[in-house]
Amino acid sequence: MNPVEIILRQQQLMILDGAMATELERAGCNLDDPLWSAKVLLEAPALIKQVHLSYFAAGADCTITASYQATFEGFARRGLSEAQAADLMRLSVKLAVEARDEFWADPANRTGRPRPIVAASVGPYGAYLADGSEYHGNYGLSEQALIAFHRPRLAVLVDTEADILACESIPCFVEARALAHLLTEFPKTYAWVSFTAKDEAHISHGERLADCVRWLNDYPQVVAVGVNCTAPQFIAALTKTARAETTKPIIVYPNSGEGYAAEENRWIGTPKTDDFGRQTKQWHARGASIIGGCCRTTPANIQEIARWVRAA
Repeated sequence: MNPVEIILRQQQLMILDGAMATELERAGCNLDDPLWSAKVLLEAPALIKQVHLSYFAAGADCTITASYQATFEGFARRGLSEAQAADLMRLSVKLAVEARDEFWADPANRTGRPRPIVAASVGPYGAYLADGSEYHGNYGLSEQALIAFHRPRLAVLVDTEADILACESIPCFVEARALAHLLTEFPKTYAWVSFTAKDEAHISHGERLADCVRWLNDYPQVVAVGVNCTAPQFIAALTKTARAETTKPIIVYPNSGEGYAAEENRWIGTPKTDDFGRQTKQWHARGASIIGGCCRTTPANIQEIARWVRAA
């Protein structure tokens, strides 16, 4: 049985964590760097573990590793060898697993909740480019080229203690197809696939979310589908669309609603997460059964979800 199904058999909704980068910046890290949060794997890994712990304490059933921007190509650009890059990817999972195990070792943390799981983040090709491409997906690469890009990292991450892969912030259908086909090379591995979206119906590159979700329904290793790092105001409609096209659990973890200025490497606008708990109820009513937060969300937002789930 896949780890998502195990949790959803115990409670109506699986709670994800929130942003990693926000919390690292609050801890004093400077993430103005092409490696983004993966830079902290090099400089201050203990801070990453502390962020994982804060989300477990807030109520998260699943934490996502700091490997979103961890690629062989990105680390090579920093002068690291393939062996060093692979070790850092493994470290991202080790930190999350250690945090989970330390949290779960306290019997007081086990009351009324399932044992949390660890999802190894597999960011899109656009994350390696570090230019905001995960919000448009205009790579100009074929499916085979994307498979070749993702294969070495998947080979490392599937050989760790991660429970599942989080193929997240995918902006274009061709990359989702590449990842789904690549998963068949690792037949014991489960993953979710979540897209970035630009409106209530289309993923960032312009394809209809409905078409992408329907296509992924035929891949049993993909155990959940949905959207992430997308403005909260689009989530309800996107959830309803996805629910109509698949039998898989729907996953949603929006960003704060602020816009990302890639050329300035910063978020602009006003957060729209003040009523995260109420929005969670709406998304769940539309069909989402895995909910959390992405960029600029915090442990406080995740705590709002947990209060509702565990009071129900």
